[in-house]
Amino acid sequence: MRSPPIVHRRSWPVLAALACALPFFAGAAKAAADPQDARFLATYKELIETDTSLSQGSCTIAARKMLARLKAAGYGDDEARLIVPPAFPKQGNLIAQLTGRRAEAPAILLVAHIDVVEAKRSDWQRDPFLLVEEDGYFYGRGTVDDKAMAASFIDMFVRYRTEGYLPDITLKLALTCGEETYDVFNGVQYLLANAPDTLEAGVAINEGGNGYLDTSGKPMHFGIQSGEKIYQDFRLVTTSPGGHSARPGRDNAITRLADGLSRIGAFEFPVAVSEVVRKFFMRLAPLQPEPLKSDMAAIGSGRADDAAFARISAASPEWNAMLRTTCVSTLVNAGHAANAMAQHAEANVNCRILPGQDVSAIRDRLVEIVADPSVRIEFVSLPGPVSSAPALTSSIMAPVEKLVAEMWPGVPVIPNILTAGTDGRFLLAAGIPTYGISAIFRDPDGNGVHGLNERVRVKSLMDSRTFLYRLVKSLGGGQSARR
Repeated sequence: MRSPPIVHRRSWPVLAALACALPFFAGAAKAAADPQDARFLATYKELIETDTSLSQGSCTIAARKMLARLKAAGYGDDEARLIVPPAFPKQGNLIAQLTGRRAEAPAILLVAHIDVVEAKRSDWQRDPFLLVEEDGYFYGRGTVDDKAMAASFIDMFVRYRTEGYLPDITLKLALTCGEETYDVFNGVQYLLANAPDTLEAGVAINEGGNGYLDTSGKPMHFGIQSGEKIYQDFRLVTTSPGGHSARPGRDNAITRLADGLSRIGAFEFPVAVSEVVRKFFMRLAPLQPEPLKSDMAAIGSGRADDAAFARISAASPEWNAMLRTTCVSTLVNAGHAANAMAQHAEANVNCRILPGQDVSAIRDRLVEIVADPSVRIEFVSLPGPVSSAPALTSSIMAPVEKLVAEMWPGVPVIPNILTAGTDGRFLLAAGIPTYGISAIFRDPDGNGVHGLNERVRVKSLMDSRTFLYRLVKSLGGGQSARR
């Protein structure tokens, strides 16, 4: 793809040692203490600058570039390869494996998607497919979601091979395509159906579980995701005979649809506090002012009343979404002429359903809420897999908490469920306990993920890469032949 160097603007406070390591880091100042940092940033740059959006890009090209890096590190054809679906030649996936001493033990699977959300150059302040460093941030589409994790995993596999590291437990890597556009193609689903051995594992580490910074950039808490809500779209459709707008009758398809959508908008699904959500509020409580502190502590101990839940829900849409299933109107299409009554009106209602709840039961509840048999409610697509949140066992929590204490002393580890969706839902449904541990600390504004001018703090990126390298080594056991 592109050959220009990383663009530096105003300041380059983080990469001095790279000036010698790589020509395109000229003017850098401080972050890379050794050539391994330069190699990682070159990998990251190559991924960011390879367009992998559905409309214009190619995951296959990006996957092939990452495969070349693994091959250069010494991985053979039996250890790293591409899997490209014949019907989707641009949706290629990279799989790799570092076989452990205990071949019979369930593997550790590392999953990251390399496709990105669309990015229109004219809307961005900078070229979204050119890695730009500016005032301590890297800008570009995918700098957080999810090429930071993908680059860290490739770098990790290269470092492990360079060190002669032989884990006790086999490590598997899957860089997949289609997470952002799963309704067109999804790499994880494709691999589960056509090459299930590549994903077979006892545990998986996936995106999610971000760290959170305050407005000054200070780390507040470290997240580990255990479970995620189910994504489901419903179509509401109603019809009427229509007619001339100068002689309106009482049967109006738009009005009936609007009435139904209003009832859905006013409805709140009941609170359902899972063990993960209980722990989330229990651990978050000490960081909050009153009365939120007491309300969260009450939720964590199982003593919260309706008033406490109402205050927490009103304080944050994110907290509200963790407590209950949510449904919201997102699209409306009605009418055929400005001077005619609509003969057809339809809307999309997007629901995010708590783990373990039945999707068909949510549809039935929507029918009850709308309370109008002339408004048909149907699935936009067949319900996806339903799964429960994996247990937060000591085998996963202990090494995470130990590393967090070492790297960010005093920062609490707070589990959560993801209110959006990732490829983890497919892995969980396949029986693979999947945890979101990206280790990237985000700013309060969300860093432009899925939006304009996506960015990540350079320090957050480098710390995440170090954390994941150390965590996977801790989980995998074994030792390096050379250090």
